[in-house]
Formats: sequence, C-alpha cells, structure tokens
Amino acid sequence: MSEPDQARNRYFLMTGSRLLGVAGALLGLVLIGRAVAMEQKLIGLALVLAAMLFIAVVPRALARRWRTPPEA
Repeated sequence: MSEPDQARNRYFLMTGSRLLGVAGALLGLVLIGRAVAMEQKLIGLALVLAAMLFIAVVPRALARRWRTPPEA
C-alpha cells in the first residue's frame, strides 16, 4: 500500500470514528426525548456521555498511534 493510500484510509477511519460517536450521541438524545421512565432517561444520558468521550478520545488515540516517529 502506498503512502497516500495509507494516509487516506487512516483519515477515513478517524472521520468514521467521529461520525460513529455522533450517531451514538444522537441515539442517546432520541432515547432521552422519548423516555417515559427515569431509568430510560439515565440510559440515554449514559449513551450520550459515552459517545462524547468516544468522540474526544478515539480519533486522538488513533492519530497518536499512527504518528510518524521523530527522526533521531
């Protein structure tokens, strides 16, 4: 795999992880909005918080993992 192809695939993977987190947060908001019982609202809130953490941590961790090592 050439370098531009690898960089493009990694970019798409990081962007896809962000979109997956946004989808999870939206699902949590829908659960909160349609909830009848308090337990359902708490599950929706937990899903939103987990998705926000996912959005913040996963793309950054992937970028750190794929970072070019500094030249010695």
